Amino acid sequence: MDESIRRIRAAATETVSSGLDSGRALRKLISADFALARSALGRGLAWSAVSVIFGASAWLLAMGAAIALLQSWGLSWLASISITMLLSLVVAGLAAWRVSVFFDLAGMHATRRQLSRLGLFSEHDSDEDDALAPPKAPPAGGGLAPAPTGTPPR
Repeated sequence: MDESIRRIRAAATETVSSGLDSGRALRKLISADFALARSALGRGLAWSAVSVIFGASAWLLAMGAAIALLQSWGLSWLASISITMLLSLVVAGLAAWRVSVFFDLAGMHATRRQLSRLGLFSEHDSDEDDALAPPKAPPAGGGLAPAPTGTPPR
């Protein structure tokens, strides 16, 4: 009986030691993964900036070439610039619309609904309720005078 208890105690000690070693290895892996992600994010942002700069300059050069082409076809400077401006505004509007769609998709609406059903991370906190409540009226006879209406005196 005494030997069985020793074996069980030794197995439990090995199990706990193995669990602690696994936890340490997991912590090191997560730490290394976050360091890699941090480094990749910085480099990705730097290359994104380079891409935006060269893309914008290429777009400006393309619009300049389009203006010159439209001018050679007999259009006036004003008409050539207006056509390229309209094209740029259409592309910018399309891009703004797509950004709004993707930001809405990034809102994780289904996950937040499920978490609120479970009672976790409720979307209607008391802070938000306070922000949505109408402001309280100032006490009678005190506080600031109301702003005058109409046109200001000259």
